[in-house]
Amino acid sequence: MTQGSTGSTGSSRRTVLATGAAALVAGCSDSNSTGTGSTERSPAASAPVSSAAAATSAAPSAMAQELTRTSDIPVGGGKVFAEHKIVVTQPKKGEFKAFSAVCTHQGCTVAKVADGTIDCPCHGSMFHVADGSVAHGPATHPLAPKKIEVSGNSIRLT
Repeated sequence: MTQGSTGSTGSSRRTVLATGAAALVAGCSDSNSTGTGSTERSPAASAPVSSAAAATSAAPSAMAQELTRTSDIPVGGGKVFAEHKIVVTQPKKGEFKAFSAVCTHQGCTVAKVADGTIDCPCHGSMFHVADGSVAHGPATHPLAPKKIEVSGNSIRLT
């Protein structure tokens, strides 16, 4: 390959990339744009998000997915739901809490709840069942709280 043909190929590639980028930008722009730099989205573009948000806020119980029964969560302990990346605890009788099951140290999923702590198998971090705070490092940040709804004997994700 000669230097001239490399330069030609490079120019051709740049032209194709520039043309593709321009088409991408044009395809992503708002069809209702006034051409004055407006970034407003059309109602159709935001409708699916708004509809989902409205449905969730209008009837959270109807949208909530049952996770477990209250009888499945021991007092002073809890249960990890790895498929949902959530851990549910019952620090005191009738008091239910939920936290992210993702360890704040390096992102492993916690594996068990025992002796008042939520335990991560990767590096030994432990978190308190009552509030998700760090009981033992190397993690330095608490588990993020999650929203649940307790209704009768049912615990639901919200």
